[in-house]
Amino acid sequence: MAGSAAVLEDSSLLSKLDRWLLPVERFAALLSGLAIFSLMFLAAYSVTGRKFFASPLAGYVDYIEAAMPVIAIMGVSYVQRDGSHIRMDMLVGALKGRILWLFELISVLLMLLLIVFLTWGAWEHFDRSFDCARPLCSRDSSIDIGIPIWPSKLVVPIAFAVLTLRLLLQTWGYGRAFILGLENPVAVPMTLTIAEQARIEAKALEGAD
Repeated sequence: MAGSAAVLEDSSLLSKLDRWLLPVERFAALLSGLAIFSLMFLAAYSVTGRKFFASPLAGYVDYIEAAMPVIAIMGVSYVQRDGSHIRMDMLVGALKGRILWLFELISVLLMLLLIVFLTWGAWEHFDRSFDCARPLCSRDSSIDIGIPIWPSKLVVPIAFAVLTLRLLLQTWGYGRAFILGLENPVAVPMTLTIAEQARIEAKALEGAD
């Protein structure tokens, strides 16, 4: 499982590209959080309507289905950037130096290959349901209230495209660290020890006083 991590920065082109992509990832993660927050209100509205007015929110399940890609996928690049995504690092955590960067590089390349194919497949899936010759530009819609499905399908290739950019940057970062034998490379997540995590948390608390 993943621990806390930090991403180092400097004046290099790689670090500049990393900092340029980060606001995009933060915005995508914000949309994911807002979608979750919105569903909380929809749930409260539906339950209240059912209990007190015998009239629950029409299409509540349809709204959940439409929001699910935003909730599940939009924040994935953000957590990949700082290394907080779930991972099994019992072996990798014991590695150091070039061997560590090699293993990280191989894993990122495998992820990149998979995500490129998934992005292409997700776009094809979206394209099949998008047709502006039909009402609401859609060939299909939700069962209950007829919400067009294509916007939800479009979320997936967009999120995967952002993740592809992140994985390309991390491939560059790990490859550079492996070739040059860097100890603290930029634009890749550096796993923090428990002592380092405690020190960062203490500084954050001091800044809040």
